[in-house]
Amino acid sequence: MFCFQCEQTAFGTGCQKVGTCGKSPEASVLHDLLLDVAAGISRYAHRLRALGAATDAADTYVIDALFTTVTNVNVDTDSIQALIRQGGSILNATRAAYRTAAGAKAETVEDPAANTEASREDLIAACEALDIRARQARLGEDIVGLQELMVYGVKGIAAYARHARVLGKNDPAVVSYIHESLDFLSNPAPTVPELLGMNLRCGEAALKVMALLDEANTGAYGTPVPTPVLMGTKAGKAILVSGHDLKDIQLLLEQTAGKGINIYTHGEMLPAHGYPDLKKHPHLVGHYGGAWQDQLKEFAEFPGAILMTTNCLIPPKQSYKGRVFTTGVVQGTGLVHIKGDDFTPVIEAALQAEGFTSDSAVKTHTVGFHHGAVLGAAEAVVGAVKQGAIKRFVLIGGCDANTPGREYYTKLGEALPKDWAVLTLGCGKFRLLNTDFGTIGGLPRLLDMGQCNDAFSAIKVAGALAEVFGCGVNDLPLSLVLSWYEQKAVSVLLALLHLGVKNIRIGPSLPAFVTPAALKVLVEMFNVMPIGTVEGDIEAMAKAA
Repeated sequence: MFCFQCEQTAFGTGCQKVGTCGKSPEASVLHDLLLDVAAGISRYAHRLRALGAATDAADTYVIDALFTTVTNVNVDTDSIQALIRQGGSILNATRAAYRTAAGAKAETVEDPAANTEASREDLIAACEALDIRARQARLGEDIVGLQELMVYGVKGIAAYARHARVLGKNDPAVVSYIHESLDFLSNPAPTVPELLGMNLRCGEAALKVMALLDEANTGAYGTPVPTPVLMGTKAGKAILVSGHDLKDIQLLLEQTAGKGINIYTHGEMLPAHGYPDLKKHPHLVGHYGGAWQDQLKEFAEFPGAILMTTNCLIPPKQSYKGRVFTTGVVQGTGLVHIKGDDFTPVIEAALQAEGFTSDSAVKTHTVGFHHGAVLGAAEAVVGAVKQGAIKRFVLIGGCDANTPGREYYTKLGEALPKDWAVLTLGCGKFRLLNTDFGTIGGLPRLLDMGQCNDAFSAIKVAGALAEVFGCGVNDLPLSLVLSWYEQKAVSVLLALLHLGVKNIRIGPSLPAFVTPAALKVLVEMFNVMPIGTVEGDIEAMAKAA
């Protein structure tokens, strides 16, 4: 195996014996093959769409397959292999549809490396040709690094696209780009300019899919409003919902109504409390725990059932494995997977578990500073800036993890000047939640904008402020300090670069797949930079526009 798609990759270079995320070498290789199968389908789907034909089955499969390969989503080898076999059927149907539609003008298209019906052993053997190191030897590390930057951005796009699709929203332009980008991987001799162009277009598609998901979430559950959330527990039976998918928590809330079960969010489900049509359920009582990487301890101590709706799932300990359920694309070896929309097994497990025996201390955190809420208070925000109450906005957010160096984000938040407002989103917010930021200009100084995809809210707010002040986004008193872990963060970064946003700080380390030469290009074009020291970075931000 060789994998360097996440920030925790071994030695900062690549996992070669076992994934730091917990995936086995076998699962890693099957992920490579699943991506190859998805790319094979996309090559035909891309050409079919150019002929005006529908590719619904291919669209759904490729999105799910890509999401499956995102870090901490699915490391269960049996389910991955089953998805590969399903891909064989989709591939055959899409190939046949293309050849029929194109007739004599049909191109010869490269098929996946392996027979999807082959044995596990034969599948793994066929994957040797897909090893990233083989591509590096053939094309060079700079080219492969830019290819992987695009691929990981596309994986993030697929994750957001799936969340939108389950709520009935789809953007043909986003799906078309996914197919086109995977087709582009078959280019035997891509150039750096071509790859840079495809990566910036990836950012364009990422921006579109975040807008789409924002429309899907607000259309289904209303525009989030500032809402204090209990960061604790109440006595009673309990279900913990982790991941990102709001549709799942909606269904669970409906199915548990009147059953005496309290529902808690975990990780990036925290922003669910701000949506009017979710917060109306009285048994959505609070948030339990911190970011995803603390789940081995937190899940073991949670006295109820646990539902994982998407990443990040760490292979669970035996002590609580029987209380963990998965749904959607997320799966784990030996875990009960909920197919469809019936969460009865989760509910029954919660009723059988002990539940909390007493209430915890009362502590709250306010969520719901969606762009709709912030722009609704635009007059107050702009007034605070003009009056000098707010001197700068600093976005501190993205992914969290347990790698060394992430304490930087906590220390940065604590050290920022009191007249600087702080925006946060993603699970990176948990690095800030133990700090009392107080108020600024009559507004909360810490504005929690939501999940990682709610970077769209930050973009909308920045754009609106730039319009009010008659300047570009890069001229605003705004600094972006991002933490990254997995592939959705890559898609967010590419969206910002597509918009021409400069001076972004990234940490705690730079991606292993970005070579020095590729980084040099990003620095020259966008002045992307690694985080430094807290004191040095604050000084540099203060000197900026």
